[in-house]
Amino acid sequence: MEEKKDIEHELAASLKRLAVREPFEKITIKQITDGAGVIRVTFYNHFQDKYDLLEWIVRNEILDPIHILLTNRMYKQAVVLIFTNLQNDKEFYRHIVSIEGQNSFTELGQKSIYSLLIMFFKERAGNTRPKHPWMEPEYLAEYYAQSMTYVVVNWIKSGMAVSPEEMATAYEYIATRSMWDVLDELGKETS
Repeated sequence: MEEKKDIEHELAASLKRLAVREPFEKITIKQITDGAGVIRVTFYNHFQDKYDLLEWIVRNEILDPIHILLTNRMYKQAVVLIFTNLQNDKEFYRHIVSIEGQNSFTELGQKSIYSLLIMFFKERAGNTRPKHPWMEPEYLAEYYAQSMTYVVVNWIKSGMAVSPEEMATAYEYIATRSMWDVLDELGKETS
């Protein structure tokens, strides 16, 4: 089992090195395996394609580490860790955020965040029925996955100039207020 993880990490490291040097779309499996020191068959024993490997990177390096924080209701710390881990690989994410189309980084992010959130929403909901029919765990997970992905993608595209802590505070502010509250606050004068 440890050897499998080592190979997956080597393949991920190889993809990361390549992605900062050339467009993701042009990276080949052979380049990835050459960089990891393995043969192509080894790659396919672990991943379907380079997009599957990219999803593994996001899941293992960005989302899995926050699981324990979410379990312990340390929501803001989880968001700080997401932004911190993204910033730790700034060049890699700066390059892959531009992937467009069916396997875009935005699509991958939404899918990965949704998978994480749906588990928590279903666990919290248990056997209770929602107050409003629209508030099913699937809808809520999709809504928050889209909003978080939007914030992350735009932060990466803007150069990650705002610190992870500031981003977490901004996201917490937006996520914990209704649109009506935000509209009211925008209309108030600051002193």
